[in-house]
Amino acid sequence: MKRLIYSLFFFSCFAFSQNEINHVVYFETDKYVVPETEQSRLLLFIMKLQEAEVKKISIYGFCDDRGTNLYNETLSQNRADAIKSILSHNNIKESIISNVDGKGEILLKIVNTVDINIIRGLNRKVEIIAIINTKNQPKKELNETPKEPSTVSVLKGDLKIGDKIRLKELLFIINYSYVLPESKKALKEIAQVLKERDDIYFTIQGHVCCTKNARDAIDKKTRKYNLSVARAKYIYDYFKKQGIDVRRMKYKGMRRMFPLGGDPKYDRRVEIEITYISNNK
Repeated sequence: MKRLIYSLFFFSCFAFSQNEINHVVYFETDKYVVPETEQSRLLLFIMKLQEAEVKKISIYGFCDDRGTNLYNETLSQNRADAIKSILSHNNIKESIISNVDGKGEILLKIVNTVDINIIRGLNRKVEIIAIINTKNQPKKELNETPKEPSTVSVLKGDLKIGDKIRLKELLFIINYSYVLPESKKALKEIAQVLKERDDIYFTIQGHVCCTKNARDAIDKKTRKYNLSVARAKYIYDYFKKQGIDVRRMKYKGMRRMFPLGGDPKYDRRVEIEITYISNNK
């Protein structure tokens, strides 16, 4: 099946309309496994889905003009099925995925290019269309409410041994130990305060969401079931680079022993526990 689509822009990660969030995943020739170059973009899009009130998701697979109609229909369906599997494994409910359809071959007209390889590369794709509820969506800052003091202000205040401070401004990419780009500014501010407060010693505790029986989650970078440890070590290494004395801190993975409840993204977190306070100050 051939279609003609006119477009001026193809390389944005997300497309927004009044009630849709759209995303495109591109594939290699004759493949339906998501390439590594596309995985990070897809995971960021999944986080957008988790933050929204999604009503329905449609997934459409496509191929370039090479291959028979039957081959292209099968390959495009496999690509759509692969994306559905990734969404399901990242806590997107299958009940809201209403369409998973391989559309076969697609013809694409590109403005300002005659390179057939570029055209074919943009045809090997899956389009994800999520319908969201835009009514009564609260406006909120990154994991913080007006009633809660910031992590920086808590760290500057009075602390005692045993206190646990959730670094609530830090949100992690799903299945990885890295913080989201919008969390890096807060991480730098937290590190600066901890560097100045050289009277406190602490343990960095990593947490994960969405596993069973308090198990740890898999770190997709290393393929090991130690994601909570990896998140704690990521923060530890960052603090070390910022000049915090390593003798003042340790790191530990807490698996999923202490879920917060509510939105799973808040369980993908790091806390610090105060273990010692010197009398130097």
